[in-house]
Parts: sequence; C-alpha cells; structure tokens
Amino acid sequence: MNEFRHVYRTELSPVSFLTRSAYVFPDKVAVVHGARRYTYRELGERVNRLASALRAAGLATHDRVAFLCPNIPAMLEAHYGVPAAGGVLVAINTRLSSDEIGYILDHSGARFLFVDAELEPLVKPLDLSALRVVRVDDTGSAGDPYEDFLARGSAKPVESWLADEEEMLAINYTSGTTGRPKGVMYSHRGAWINALGEMVESQMSFDTRYLWTLPMFHCNGWCFTWGVTAVGGTHICLRRVEPARVWEMIDKEGVTHYNGAPTVHIGVVNDPKAHKLDRPVTVCVAGAPPSPTLLGRLKELGFRPVHVYGLTETYGPHTVCAWHEEWDALPLEEQSRLAARQGQGYALFDLVRVVDGDMNDVPRDAATLGEVIMRGNNAAMGYFRQPEATAESFRGGWFHSGDIAVWHPDGYVELRDRKKDIIISGGENISTIEVEQAVARHPAVLECAVVAVPDEKWGERPKAFVTLKAGQSATAADIIEFCRQHIAHFKCPAAVEFGDLPKTSTGKVQKFVLREKEWKGREKRIN
Repeated sequence: MNEFRHVYRTELSPVSFLTRSAYVFPDKVAVVHGARRYTYRELGERVNRLASALRAAGLATHDRVAFLCPNIPAMLEAHYGVPAAGGVLVAINTRLSSDEIGYILDHSGARFLFVDAELEPLVKPLDLSALRVVRVDDTGSAGDPYEDFLARGSAKPVESWLADEEEMLAINYTSGTTGRPKGVMYSHRGAWINALGEMVESQMSFDTRYLWTLPMFHCNGWCFTWGVTAVGGTHICLRRVEPARVWEMIDKEGVTHYNGAPTVHIGVVNDPKAHKLDRPVTVCVAGAPPSPTLLGRLKELGFRPVHVYGLTETYGPHTVCAWHEEWDALPLEEQSRLAARQGQGYALFDLVRVVDGDMNDVPRDAATLGEVIMRGNNAAMGYFRQPEATAESFRGGWFHSGDIAVWHPDGYVELRDRKKDIIISGGENISTIEVEQAVARHPAVLECAVVAVPDEKWGERPKAFVTLKAGQSATAADIIEFCRQHIAHFKCPAAVEFGDLPKTSTGKVQKFVLREKEWKGREKRIN
C-alpha cells in the first residue's frame, strides 16, 4: 500500500519548478542582471552547485541559512539552492539595523550567512563566530567569494532529503507588537500553493518578464521567486528601486509584470519618464491600501493594476479585488473606488471572514467594523520558537490579522483600521512599541507614544508624542537623530510633538485620541 501511495503523490515543493523549467526550457533566458544573462540550464546548475556546496560545508537537515542581499541572482538562487540542500532559508530585510539583524541571526540559529558586499558594514559589529560567512560581490566572476563557493559544488542535482511537504522551507521575520520580530514559518507545500496562486491572479505565462521591484526578502518576494520560474518566465533583477530605472527596464527589457507597495507605484507614475504604455504591464499593488487616485493613474498610463492584500503570515497576498466586467461601464472614479477594496480570497485560497470579538461574522453592511481572519493552505505554520505568540495569533483555528475592516454586501472586504500597533510604511511593518522604546531611551524623555500618521509618499509614517522630563530640553530633530542611532532609519519618527499625553483614569495612554487628531476628516484610519 505504501509503495502504491508513491504513484499518486509527490511531496509538493517549489524547488520542482526550477527542475522542470531547466529541463523543458534549458536555453531560455531565466535571469537578467545588467549585462549578465543566465539560461534556465545555467540557473539550474548554479542552484545545484549552491546546494551541494552547502552540504559539503556541513549543512544538516533543516539548518538555517541566512541571506542578506538585494534583488540579485544570488538571492534568487538561494530560494532554490537552500531548500534543495535540505536547509531553511532566512531572507533578511536589508533595511534593518545591525542590532535587528543580529537578533534574527541569533533567534533563527542560522549556521550560514551570505551577505552582499554593500551590506557587509551592517554585520561588521556582530559576533559572527558561530556562522560560516560568505560575502557576495555580485560580479558573477571567479574571485567573488560567492562564485568561488559555488565552484566547490557540483552542477548535478543533490539527492532530495524532503520527506514531507509540510517541512519548513523558510523563516520570514516580521515586526511584532512586542517590538522584536517574529519568525513566520513557511512550508514547502504552502510556498508551492502560494506561488501558483500568484501565477493565476497576476496572469503570468511563458512570456512573462518580471521586474524585481518587490524585495525578495519580503515574504520571499510574495512567492514570485518561485511563481515566475513555474511558468518559465524571465526574472529581471534590480539592485535598487529607482522609478527612472523601472521605466528604462519596461522599455528596454520588455517588462510585463512588477509588484510593490503603493509608494513604489506612486514614484513610477510620477516620474518624468512616465509615459503611456504601448502594451499592458500588470502590476500587483499591496503592502498598504492604495488610493483610488493611484489606481486611476495606473490605468490611465496603460498598467493593469491588481490590488491584493495579505500578511507575512499568509505568504504575502491572500485576497484580490477581482475585477467584475460590469464595472467597466462605470466612471473611472467609481471603478477606482471599487478597486481600492481588499476583495476576497484568491481562487486557490480560502475566503476570508470579518468577525467580532467572539468570532461571529459581522453584518455585510459596509459599516460594521470587525477583524479580518484567514485560514487555509497558505496560512503559515506559526512562529518559530514562539509557541505563545502562535497560540494567540492562530486561536480558534484561524489566523487573526489584526486588521479592522467592513464587509460589503457583495462579499468583498475593505480595511478601515488596525487593531495591532503596527504601522505599514512603504510596505514595511513598523512596530510602534519598538519606536517608543527607542524614543524613551533619550535621556530627556519622560514618556512617549507613537502612532501612524498619513503620509502622501509612504502611506503612513510614525509620529512620536513626547513628554519631556522636568528641566530637560530636546528638539524634534534631536529625538529623530537619536532614534536613527538605535533603529533602522525607516522606522524613526517622521515628526515629534511635545506635550502631555492623553490618559485614562488608570494612567493608560489613549492612543486613539492621538490617532483621531491626526486622521480627522478621513473615512479610514489607514493610508
């Protein structure tokens, strides 16, 4: 019976996408990076070398392998080579501070660290004695430590150690309300399914030429690292996102797809090089709710915006505002308003619910507020080495997003606020508690509170409300510069306001009062 089971079941893993594309399309260009071009055969061989070199260097099953790199070939290869070797990929946010990176390396128990040469200063202050460190010069030539590491491996595939598709594939660290990030665990099965979900909803095909504007460290590039390969598409790497460069790639490389937070798209549509497209380019928008104005402008230029929503705990996007044909007859403003909703679950995923505190569905009246909860094949396996946080966030058999929404009569959901103290700025999570702790370390600060405030470019930014100690003085610039010395720059307050904090009779700071003041006149409390 057990032997027969192997006939009708193969353990799902996104590594198989590359195995297939390298076999079927060996001479097709798989990766573009400046002047460099790798075919699918070459990409497959490079990944095989990475996997075998990791094993030769002592990698054991489920050992964690950290990568601190921008969107370059090495980072893409890690998404195949590490799991193929039997390891667990830990893709680290390149915008974090040294302390934050050190915490992730320590908490994940990483045994290997591959770090881009430009980012090496971030790890210099850390004790890396327990790790095997490999610098990535991103040259593609001998003498580059990463290339030399690959050269030690074999171009032939290693024997798979995967026994169960629910084994861990990756850990992605996301900011939590406790200030320290939580390691979200992805399985081979979940990544395989999510990659196909992205493939379907963004309508990728063999002709796809995908531009890497979205960080590969962010939910493993929303699983497009695997989805693009699944269709035999071409990955176009980009070390840094610059709107003018995006337009150059659209025109020069024939880009058909790219993804990003609203701030990325805002930069693109407002760049001097912006022009009407002669062919459609599909762009997924997520990371923060896009404005109807942005969606309208994208459509005017000839982009096909696909509004999706999710969290790290759902492998990236989970819902899509699926378009209805009858909406085409509506005025553009009304189309954009409908498209700005978060929609419903992908075709391959479960539908989401909006519930009250007792997990009962709220009325579908577009007015009653509730929390968005999710479940299904693309829900994460929980938090690495944090059972209590896992039990809390996944209670009742559902993942609790912490996002507050209304449920429309047509079944679509629309975000209105956040339950958690999380700010999403430019698609990146910022814990208000982490920022508060940084501000509170300033010697002149008595107490503080941090809330999200609307920002035209980033969607939201942190603002600090500060009460100074008696006899002490500090300026807003002093506080902001102090924070920049302790946490990642993008997490630092964009503004500081001094004065007494509003409190309850028991002394608890009333953050909602501060938020109401900053968001007055707006229908939503997220931007």
